[in-house]
Amino acid sequence: MALVVAQKVPTSSSMAVPHGPAGVGEARHRMRDELYRGGVSESVVDDAVLILSELLSNAYRHGRPLGRGDRGEGDVLATWRLDPSGGLTVEVTDGGGPTRPVPSTPSVTARGGRGLNIIGALAQDWGVRDSATGEVTVWVVVTEGHRREDFAARVGAGGSGLDLLDAYDDLD
Repeated sequence: MALVVAQKVPTSSSMAVPHGPAGVGEARHRMRDELYRGGVSESVVDDAVLILSELLSNAYRHGRPLGRGDRGEGDVLATWRLDPSGGLTVEVTDGGGPTRPVPSTPSVTARGGRGLNIIGALAQDWGVRDSATGEVTVWVVVTEGHRREDFAARVGAGGSGLDLLDAYDDLD
C-alpha cells in the first residue's frame, strides 16, 4: 500500500536573487518546481520560466541591485503568484537604472534586445511600476492559451527576423 502525502504548494512565492547571472538558473529551477507541483500547465510553466529569465537578465544588465546598489552588491526580488482564475503574475524588482524598460527593434545581427518583445508575445499583459524610492518592477501576466501560433512573427515584428535560439544565448 502506498502512502500519499499531500503537499501544500504556495499560490505565491518570492525570492531574493543575487544581482548577476549566477542566480538566474536557481530562480528558474525553483519557479519550475513550484509551478509544476501546483498543477500549472506545462505551456504556462515554460512561458513563465522564459519570462523570469528575461526579466532577471534585464535587471542584471540595466538595473541596480536593491539595497547596497551604490557598491554593486545586493539582490533583485523575483515573485510569482497564481490568481484564482488561473492567471500567473511574474514580477522582478530592481533598484532602478538609467533607462526605462521598453521594447526595442534590434537589427537582424544584434545579439540582444529581443527580451521584451519575447515577453510581449508570450504574455497576456505586462507593464512597469515605479516606487517612490526609485525601485522598478516589471510585471507580466501569463495565462493558458495566450501564446499565438504566429509567436515567431510577433516577436520579430518590425522585420528583425528572429532565430528563437538567440533568445536563450544569455540565460545562464
